[in-house]
Amino acid sequence: MMQSRSLRAAFLALIVFVVSTSATRSLSVTLTGPEAVNSVKHLRIIATVTNTGDETLKVLNDPRGPLNKLPTDTFVITDAKNTQPSFTGIKLKYVPKTAAALERYIILAPGESVVVEHDLGIAYNFTAAGPAIYDIHTRNPFYIVNPDSTISTLLASVHSHATKISGKLAVARPALVKRANYNGCSASQKTLISAAALVAQDYAAGALTYAKSLTSSTTRYTTWFGAYNTARHSTVVSHFSAINDNRFSSYTFDCSTCNEADTFAYVYPDDYGTIYLCDVFWQAPMMGENSKGGTLVHEASHFTKNGGTDDHAYGHTACQSLARNAPDTAVDNADSHEYFAENDPPLP
Repeated sequence: MMQSRSLRAAFLALIVFVVSTSATRSLSVTLTGPEAVNSVKHLRIIATVTNTGDETLKVLNDPRGPLNKLPTDTFVITDAKNTQPSFTGIKLKYVPKTAAALERYIILAPGESVVVEHDLGIAYNFTAAGPAIYDIHTRNPFYIVNPDSTISTLLASVHSHATKISGKLAVARPALVKRANYNGCSASQKTLISAAALVAQDYAAGALTYAKSLTSSTTRYTTWFGAYNTARHSTVVSHFSAINDNRFSSYTFDCSTCNEADTFAYVYPDDYGTIYLCDVFWQAPMMGENSKGGTLVHEASHFTKNGGTDDHAYGHTACQSLARNAPDTAVDNADSHEYFAENDPPLP
């Protein structure tokens, strides 16, 4: 009897193993749109994201991906000469684990699709690149929330779209009317912003002092920026010098434009001094990991005037991996600057 039960248990375990290993996860993105436009204001691309596997997926609504309409650098656009338009959209702070905790994902059953329209004219300027036929791809990493609540990355297959672009090659973004240092902020929000700006200024000053003192690797430096060398170290120092000198108290903070429930904040890099605050910013702690003060450092680093960092990786784990494997990229990553400045937990 015992032997029979053991054999039955082993058989059931084998079935579970076979079923679990046979399940496949895959996504595809198909881009469609006009074959030609005589103004980029008509350059609207439809992204159809389809679950082509046989497992239901919880896909995060990453603002940098095709599931989200925000004008981030979602697309790779090139002509026959590999010329690319200038990106003029927003750079933002986003934390996948925070978005997952807020359940800001889309559930896609096998064979199910989601269709999202993107207005590329508000994110890209083709003036310098010139009229041409452009091949339009979308960036393909997607964040998947696993059954155990961990997050993994899935690379989708992408079917691109070609469009002939001529005529008006750029559209003007409506000018923001600036009122003192706040736009659409309540009294309580102004109080929080004022406190966060002081924290950010302290973070920037502390990071600059620490970075300038270095002549070799330390745990704190290598954790966020990788192996020490003079060129990369000089880049980090120059960034924090600019962030510290361009005072947070002089910035304009917009509290009413962004209503993204899973995003902290964003900026237009060339529109120096205006930071748009989103829903998660108000929920963040004032200090520490992914804090209000740290978020302002993150966004300040995006401004072209402060060094113009990009968003190559989000979150502690991804940024530490970036530092180990691609230090040249880490010194251009906004979250790496934030975590270096927050230094939470403290590193020597």
